Amino acid sequence: MSKGCQTQGPLSELEKSIDVIIDVFHQYSRREGDKDTLTRKELKLLIEKQLVNYLKHVKNQVSIDQIFKDLDTNKDEQLSFGEVMLLIIRVTVATHEHLHFCEDKQHHQQHPQQHQQQHQHQHNH
Repeated sequence: MSKGCQTQGPLSELEKSIDVIIDVFHQYSRREGDKDTLTRKELKLLIEKQLVNYLKHVKNQVSIDQIFKDLDTNKDEQLSFGEVMLLIIRVTVATHEHLHFCEDKQHHQQHPQQHQQQHQHQHNH
């Protein structure tokens, strides 16, 4: 956050995370062209460096081009912060669902009998 616009108190964990998202966006948006939007090249770099684990399947230019096209809602061939946030939202939701899937799978493996009883109970009301 810029020094001229300080908040009243210490930032919460979520507020710190929001600041990090904004800072990372600007690290890439300032590289070429408009300083507050991403080009295809900047988006590719951001994905390769900042979403390397969560978007590891995105390795070729065709995938980058498709993501760019999907995010560029106003079709101006650049991505605003709001348009990039669509990607962040999608990745965050997918990660949240994946974590729950992994937790459920791990729980079922550790307690298969308990899960069977709970599952039957839930459907026998």
